[in-house]
Amino acid sequence: MIGNRYGTHRVIEPKGVLPQPAWKIDNDMSKLYDNEILVDVMTLNIDAASFTQIRDSVGNDEEKIASKIISIVNERGKMQNPVTGSGGMLIGKVEKIGEALKGKIDLKIGDEIATLVSLSLTPLKIEKIKKVHLDKDQVDVEAKAILFESGIYAKLPPDMDRRLALAILDVAGAPAQTARLVNPNDTVVIIGAYGKSGLLCSYVAKKYAGPAGKVIAIVRSKSKAENLVKIGITDIFEADARDAVKVEEIVSKATNGRMADVTINVVNNPDTEMASILATRDYGTVYFFSMATSFTKAALGAEGVGKDVNMIIGNGYMTNHAQIALDTVRESKVLKEIFEKMY
Repeated sequence: MIGNRYGTHRVIEPKGVLPQPAWKIDNDMSKLYDNEILVDVMTLNIDAASFTQIRDSVGNDEEKIASKIISIVNERGKMQNPVTGSGGMLIGKVEKIGEALKGKIDLKIGDEIATLVSLSLTPLKIEKIKKVHLDKDQVDVEAKAILFESGIYAKLPPDMDRRLALAILDVAGAPAQTARLVNPNDTVVIIGAYGKSGLLCSYVAKKYAGPAGKVIAIVRSKSKAENLVKIGITDIFEADARDAVKVEEIVSKATNGRMADVTINVVNNPDTEMASILATRDYGTVYFFSMATSFTKAALGAEGVGKDVNMIIGNGYMTNHAQIALDTVRESKVLKEIFEKMY
């Protein structure tokens, strides 16, 4: 029994759409199509925007967060936050490989992998949530998941703790896209710079902008900026990223009015689009990696203030993004130590 390579055979409602935009998908793990992979799930890395929204809605209570996650999965057949629309990713062991894929992929039963496709399109069935890690956006589970034929994955690296690798791979698209966007001598603004994606983007931006470039970090609180200093970021400013005018003033003063060539937004909260746009010079580039970004707010907002900027809505995938992200951490002893302490 061969299913559609993109997983449309698992869509329950509405019919005719792909699994990601579908409201509900089939998470019956007792059947495995010949072009599917069954994964015994160990840990979910909930997308930061999604985890923040859940925590804000039920409070800082592990049991309530666990209950909310289970209710979403039971209702939708996947972990897709109905408010943010985002999911996250998982790590687990390959339990079964469909007959049509055997010998055609580089996986064998027992391999530990991280799925590089969103939980918002991944059939998932949770038997039990064992632990919610409030400080890591991670959830240890007893669960099963399905990886479609088109799904991408990475074997967990032997030189890293699996929880550390999961955290890095969850945001792999951000540092990879930063490396693509930043050129020598650029001024780069990172909004939301002290989180895991912010740290990676700040490090990569500094590397590619070079000694004549400039990286400006915008953080909610300077008390959380210690790790930025460790990786060599010195232009650190405190501001609420929802206060667009305040962010514009900070960047204008730091750049003598020139503004940013590239602005990277990795904030987990909504309503930060205009700060990113106002921080950027005309014909500059804004990269919205955060899943809290509203395309409508960004597009209409830029028009409303007469800003001619190139806007990229974050694509979590880029060719070789997993390897780029892992190698970024490997190449810096300081960065690796920071992530090992965090995860």
